[in-house]
Amino acid sequence: MLTNQDLHQLSEKGISQETFLRQIECFKQGFPYLHIEKAATVSSGIMRPSDDMCEAYIARWNSYKQAGKKIVKFVPASGAASRMFKDLFGFLEADYTEPQTDFERFFFNHLDRFAFKSQLEETCQNLHGEKTDTLIAKGNYKAIVAALLQTEGLNYGQLPKGLLAFHQYADSIRTAMEEHLVEAALYAGSEGKAKVHFTVSAEHLDLFRLQAERVREKYEAAFNLSFDISFSLQKPSTDTVAANADNTPFRNEDGTLLFRPGGHGALIENLNDIDADIVFVKNIDNVVPDRLKAETTRWKQILAGMLVDLQEKVTAYVEKLTAPSQTREELTEMLHFLETELSCRNPATAEMSDETLATYLRKKFHRPMRVCGMVRNSGEPGGGPFFAQNADGSVSLQILESSQINKHDETAVRMFSEGTHFNPVDLVCALKDTHGTPYHLPDYVDASTGFISSKSKNGRELKALELPGLWNGAMSDWNTIFVEVPAITFNPVKTVNDLLRDEHKA
Repeated sequence: MLTNQDLHQLSEKGISQETFLRQIECFKQGFPYLHIEKAATVSSGIMRPSDDMCEAYIARWNSYKQAGKKIVKFVPASGAASRMFKDLFGFLEADYTEPQTDFERFFFNHLDRFAFKSQLEETCQNLHGEKTDTLIAKGNYKAIVAALLQTEGLNYGQLPKGLLAFHQYADSIRTAMEEHLVEAALYAGSEGKAKVHFTVSAEHLDLFRLQAERVREKYEAAFNLSFDISFSLQKPSTDTVAANADNTPFRNEDGTLLFRPGGHGALIENLNDIDADIVFVKNIDNVVPDRLKAETTRWKQILAGMLVDLQEKVTAYVEKLTAPSQTREELTEMLHFLETELSCRNPATAEMSDETLATYLRKKFHRPMRVCGMVRNSGEPGGGPFFAQNADGSVSLQILESSQINKHDETAVRMFSEGTHFNPVDLVCALKDTHGTPYHLPDYVDASTGFISSKSKNGRELKALELPGLWNGAMSDWNTIFVEVPAITFNPVKTVNDLLRDEHKA
């Protein structure tokens, strides 16, 4: 099955033959659907802390930051912005020359409001010797879009979201990357330093580094701290092989195997390489201008304070579990904490001996922990919070995507569609155990939660293998807490016109 050329490819990527064969088997066998018990709600599985609790958590976090702990803001930022401009690319290829759709008309009617307008104006002047209003008056709309998207212009169609102009301030323009630096200074700074890590694509790495060095001093002076800005690439060893319809390896025209990025779940390896006690995880496009940052900062502190508080309680229980023996009363208390505070339960515990129960508790407590913000469902895309069954018979909180739901199971489909909340990728994670030793995060991935999608290459259909998602199956075996957060903390930019929402006005 594997030629010498194939073996050389695998070796170059750092992929073992066993991994390759396992991926091919996934195409043949598929992935099992998760068994959902019920959707998590505010009354069951999602916390809604009181005002007093929120203030206590904020104080807890601010105290923790002074304790010399390592805190990092982790931002997945490798995706290109091409999908943001899907409608505008469609306009360029259309057989009409003036805007026809609501999206196109809205874009041109509000062109002056975009943060990139001044850059676009200069580009149009350089390329065509005319300003945008002149080009519009002449009906040359496509020249403006080409100047925005194509290589000879601003090249926004190929740049990553993190380097696009998102917000226009009175005296400056900020990219999404810069807004994340500001956020880090507001809630993740510790001992005069804010650490921010971006996962980027190889083709954009130099551009990100250049932008970081260009703006670093300005924000260091503004917040009176230093920034430790780092970058990483998705590892080639996390790529997955593509397959034909008959589940044989898909090969390029030159006979080589086709490998594709394994999806954002591959970033669990990048997260695993981060040396930090606490890590904030947030997508690159979910940022707001300064006038709205107070609420975002407040809730990040609340989530982090809750995480620190729960981690401290777990540490105390782990210390008790290191004793030669525990009383039934102590074990019952710990089990109650696991079931109520960490929302992890197992019917089998009722029949366990003290020794078996202690072993079970040690295993459940010795895991990475995450506190996840959940937003009221408003039709935005995103995974949902559910109680799901695990391989060991336990039931715990999981973030599920629609691809993990059996579309033929009416009950499961109804539970997913009627869910009250969704996950905006708003996580605070504890990555070290009670002794300060980092967990090896790949050990806590549920490999059975990947999925297969249909793609094409040069007109040929293929099957693509997606690894368990970063905040889905890749964190399946973590202790998980869901907290309701206000919708104002979630303001993603999925299309270019989203930048015109009130939430993105500086």
